[in-house]
Amino acid sequence: MTGSKMTSMTLEEMRLYREKYGSQSNWEEVRRRISENIEPEFDEDSPDATQAIREMITKQRKGRPKGTANKEQVAIRLDQDILLAFRASGQGWQTRVNAVLREWLHTHPSP
Repeated sequence: MTGSKMTSMTLEEMRLYREKYGSQSNWEEVRRRISENIEPEFDEDSPDATQAIREMITKQRKGRPKGTANKEQVAIRLDQDILLAFRASGQGWQTRVNAVLREWLHTHPSP
């Protein structure tokens, strides 16, 4: 990127520019490199950023974390006010419902 001019545009300006001049990306070359497992070249203007981005991408994981095998998905009907209260407590509300049910089992031994 040596010698290139850095500019900033809004998203709308980028769309208008692309409509007027077309894409300057060579997507066929990108697809070829991906299919041949060719790593992108380091950015000569900021090699540290290139490495940092690569490390960040490899650390990213998609979706939910893998659960333990001791849980089973079920459908259960609960009163709306109970659901609203647990959901209002933020992320992890299903885990808290599970904890409440577990506590009830400990305090109410089965006959």
